[in-house]
Amino acid sequence: MNDMTGSFRESAVAVEKKASLLEAVNLALHRAMGEDPNVVVLGEDVGVNGGVFRATVGLREAFGFKRVIDTPLAETMIGGLAVGMAAQGLKPVIEIQFLGFIYAAMEHLVSHASRLRNRTRGRLSCPLVLRSPMGAGIRAPEHHSESTEALFAHIPGLRVVIPSSPARAYGLLLAAIDDPDPVVFLEPTRLYRMNPQPLADDGRRLPLDTCFTLREGRDLTLVSWGASLHETLQAADRLAERGVSAEVIDVATIKPLDLDTLEASVRKTGRCVIVHEAPRSCGVGAEIAASLYERALLDLQAPIQRVTAPDIPPPLYRLEHLYMPGVEDVLAACESVLNYA
Repeated sequence: MNDMTGSFRESAVAVEKKASLLEAVNLALHRAMGEDPNVVVLGEDVGVNGGVFRATVGLREAFGFKRVIDTPLAETMIGGLAVGMAAQGLKPVIEIQFLGFIYAAMEHLVSHASRLRNRTRGRLSCPLVLRSPMGAGIRAPEHHSESTEALFAHIPGLRVVIPSSPARAYGLLLAAIDDPDPVVFLEPTRLYRMNPQPLADDGRRLPLDTCFTLREGRDLTLVSWGASLHETLQAADRLAERGVSAEVIDVATIKPLDLDTLEASVRKTGRCVIVHEAPRSCGVGAEIAASLYERALLDLQAPIQRVTAPDIPPPLYRLEHLYMPGVEDVLAACESVLNYA
């Protein structure tokens, strides 16, 4: 096993340069593996090929084949192996190539990873991170385009994190790897190479379980996460041109939810629109809406609106633009809550 910890710390310089979300993930993995020799990466094609999207490129060359492990095409095996590794002191970061391939590993996530701390009364924990691309917008088939984050948010013992920018991908992934319990870390494929931003590889962790307020506002709260934040921010810009001040909140960690931040914003603005790419029924947006009604009903000046994908499988790419919530859809929902009598 190659222990690169010392040389990594000596050579790492926090130089700020532009990085995409994909590059931010790669930087975070390099940083985490350099800092902690117990961090191992495993999954299909993560080593020699550097991952299907190249998120793990360079890791095998830097840390060796014992820490960057190419597995067979067997998600059930990957999930079970990661639970065993985590229970015995390693910190596995596993990659599932697309979110639609994760179902074979659900047995281990739900029945073992999420329950290990409770089952052993704290004697064992399960510090694994499951990374997977998620969402539509890359002209791919249905199992490569799903947003099923609500499945994992329902499971006690799992954290669910979805970054929406390079800086948050970097800081949240490092924090997820540090976490002593299992984290499902979902990366919006549509954002992988979109809008590179200045990023310093300084090892700075961002807090889990915390919403990020991306812009302050007084008239309306827009709540979103993942790729849908792209359209949500565009809608906020359009509203600003009309003199409407929209507060935009990136949920980032959808389990557990930072309801205090969401509640404070809605109490201030009195109106709320929730935007997500996942199907509508039983989505995380419904949970947020229900929680806000419980906490802040008397401060609301209009019913909360949800802008979501329909309750169908992701269509072929020619119809993707009809499936994913667009800027006009968000604006229509904003009009509804702003004009509510």
